[in-house]
Amino acid sequence: MVLYKLADFDPNYQDSFQGNDIKGLGVYTERSDEKIGTVSDVLVDDEGHFRYLIVDLGFWIFGKKVLLPVGRSRIDYGAGRVYAIGMTRDQAENLPEFNDRLAVDYDYEERVRGVYRNSGDTNTTLGRSSTLDNSAPLEAATPLETSASLDNSYQTGTPAVRPNIPAVPATPTYTPDTYKYDNEPSLFGLNDQDHQTLRLYEERLIANKRRQKTGEVAVGKHIETETARVAVPVERERVVIERVTPDDAGTAVAPGTAAFREGEVARVELHEETADIRKEAFVREEVRVQKVVEHETVEAQEQIRREELDVNASGLPIEER
Repeated sequence: MVLYKLADFDPNYQDSFQGNDIKGLGVYTERSDEKIGTVSDVLVDDEGHFRYLIVDLGFWIFGKKVLLPVGRSRIDYGAGRVYAIGMTRDQAENLPEFNDRLAVDYDYEERVRGVYRNSGDTNTTLGRSSTLDNSAPLEAATPLETSASLDNSYQTGTPAVRPNIPAVPATPTYTPDTYKYDNEPSLFGLNDQDHQTLRLYEERLIANKRRQKTGEVAVGKHIETETARVAVPVERERVVIERVTPDDAGTAVAPGTAAFREGEVARVELHEETADIRKEAFVREEVRVQKVVEHETVEAQEQIRREELDVNASGLPIEER
């Protein structure tokens, strides 16, 4: 099966990760929590399924890159780590080195899978009947040759002493045409224990109100001066002396009637009015200052995003709960 690097398979793969790019995450051992390298890339099959993480071992084994089956990893995006399940230094040293010029074919994958199959199980075959790879541990090839010689001795009747060999568990035999990654869930299967839940996010518009000062109104008073005019009618008295000739002028009066008095004076009082103008303050109007609240509805619109789940089942039955 042809494998592709993640960016070669989907140049826009980062849009699906929403910022959680697996490339660049540190790789740690699960038990000792020791950093052993960094994820430099990911290999996916022609359906986009993760199959291997390309791990740069850095200073753990200087300058070496190896493949880590996705089933032997646990990705913790929250901590920014990838845990290599059961990875040991001996195992990393036995893994064939990966480089970009190398063709990742079935034989190369079998060399990689053989190392992981043999981790913790010293008597297993590589799983391919036609060839034994040069990188296979010695324990994996020896039982096959020994058992063959024992069978020949038994058929010829020659006495033979069978060594105390542990029982070899039966390992399925695959060929490039029959091998499927689903055949080895311990290497390529994803489970709830070792892999995190995929969360789907959506954006919502949250409407809140914020009270802020928009201005200040100052209401005061000042004095303006103007010239006011008022007209007041006044009266003033004056003496008018009028001399007239009486009708009986020239007529003699009876003796004793005429009384001559010296110093007789007629007094007449004169009065006049003057304008009495003064200023008096009085209330002209009253000004009341108060606040009123006006209500209105403000509408806004924004583009919001929502993640939807894409399931590529390849024709397999899927149950959603």
